[in-house]
Amino acid sequence: MTLHTLQNALEANPNRFPRFVLPDGDYIPAHTHVTEVGHVIRNYIDWGGLTGREEKVVLQTHVGDDTDHRLRSDRLAKILRIGNRVIPSADLNVDVEYDCCVVAQYPVLETKTDSEHLNVILRSGRTQCRAR
Repeated sequence: MTLHTLQNALEANPNRFPRFVLPDGDYIPAHTHVTEVGHVIRNYIDWGGLTGREEKVVLQTHVGDDTDHRLRSDRLAKILRIGNRVIPSADLNVDVEYDCCVVAQYPVLETKTDSEHLNVILRSGRTQCRAR
């Protein structure tokens, strides 16, 4: 999902609470904070000599001790707007970074409304050998 599409979903549901749904159906704890909006560029070369470039937006989450904290969609949309200062394009795809036992990044697949929540559905990322 692109940053633009995510921002539109948040702004269309300002009073809902974003809930990050992990690929296994579990949730990132509801009291998570989005502590960074980052623009990440990865230039690489694989073992076969093929070069490439990957560019995306990464939302860093942090689960702190403030269990009463609840991030509403309008507040997350505001955080993303502030992040636009370092993001060159709203057409970039978004990953959510979460530290459960290791730091992992999950691409955002889609959003779905559910009573008081705006579910942000995350999918598993995959490694891939590009040289055939």
